[in-house]
Amino acid sequence: MSAPGVKSSSALAAGPESRGTAWSLTGLLVLLYVVNWGDKAVLGIVAQPLAEELGLSASQIGLVASAFFLTFTVGGFLAGLVAKLMVLKWALVLLSLGWAATMLPTVFAATFAVLLISRMLLGLAEGPSAALIYTGVYSWHPREKRGLPSACITAGASISKIAVAPALALVVAAWGWRAAFLTLAVVGVAWCAIWLPTWKIGPYGEEKVAKSKTAKSSVPDVPWIRIFLVPSFLGGVAAVFAMYTVVTVVLTWLPSYFELGLGYSRVQAGVMFGFPSIASLAMMFALSWVGDRLIARGSTSRVLRGLVPSAGLLLCGLSLAALPYLDEPWLAVAVVSIGYGFGSSIFPMLNSAISEIVPPQQLAGTLGVFLGVMSTGGLLGPYLTGLIVDLADSPAEGYASAFQIFGILAVIGAVIALFTVNPERDKIRLMGTPVPAANPS
Repeated sequence: MSAPGVKSSSALAAGPESRGTAWSLTGLLVLLYVVNWGDKAVLGIVAQPLAEELGLSASQIGLVASAFFLTFTVGGFLAGLVAKLMVLKWALVLLSLGWAATMLPTVFAATFAVLLISRMLLGLAEGPSAALIYTGVYSWHPREKRGLPSACITAGASISKIAVAPALALVVAAWGWRAAFLTLAVVGVAWCAIWLPTWKIGPYGEEKVAKSKTAKSSVPDVPWIRIFLVPSFLGGVAAVFAMYTVVTVVLTWLPSYFELGLGYSRVQAGVMFGFPSIASLAMMFALSWVGDRLIARGSTSRVLRGLVPSAGLLLCGLSLAALPYLDEPWLAVAVVSIGYGFGSSIFPMLNSAISEIVPPQQLAGTLGVFLGVMSTGGLLGPYLTGLIVDLADSPAEGYASAFQIFGILAVIGAVIALFTVNPERDKIRLMGTPVPAANPS
């Protein structure tokens, strides 16, 4: 029998809310994450035509990208506050409309200052969204089955780079970079029209848990300082910070690297932007799907949500560190793609690990801080890469050196996570006893 106050994993199938509803609403939130990453990726797609029109250097483009991640980080820390002030449904509507609005100033008044300010406003509006999206998805899935839904959310970033980024590259080639911004603004508004009549919170969400005194008393609040100092949180932060730095460099500079560093055409570079994400998508779904099933059969979360992502990040770091020694363009593309695929697989697994160790009513706030600290990697990566490229003898040398530096950072993050991430141990440390897993009765 399941413990009192804890729903079994079959509760949804037996209750009024079907698994079909759970996955359809998960898909709607994944779609928002695709839009979210399309808004991020557009700067990398338009970097070269924008630089040519406005006379911008690589370091200026990098500064714009890093400024985005500065306010994105600040916004991430506000996720818990947003979750307390507003229900999830309306919070995400306002955020999506805010993203759409920030696309417009640069279209009508293209200057470096307007670009910088509009991207900073976009970062502030996007900051809380990831934690809220994960919270919404997790409301429809029990703890022991969150690996695959987490992978679906993270896959939104890959889908955006595989499908949206090449489409935006074609839009830019046909109608200019302004059309890409306008397209994203329209899509953000359209998503709200689908979301408003369909969304409802799931049975595992904070809004539902708060209505149950039994559930509330069985999982009391944990002091925030204890959550943020537990080894799994700190080790997870080290890993995702390192990988997110790589992600932001890829997001901002990969098309430029393919074009200026490896000699591919602009359209080719835009289409190839999706190659690392194809590898990432395959790796994330494979590992998360297998991981959820192994955990349900008794495997430890320490192995599947601690050791496995650490190994993936280590392989990513070693791949990128080898990039300056590769002379063939196709081999460099392959190494970046495969390494990125291994590294990106860590996000759903570590997010699932964090969701295991905290009470559901503290999940949005915990993820907000976790993802907020993670996003500080974006303050470092894009701007530093721009400086390295400007100072290098050639773009090819500059981009390869930057990837090598961030590959070494990924190796360091992997080693830290390897010795610290242990969700079972830290769940007991924070809440006194393990949160019972679902058992068939």
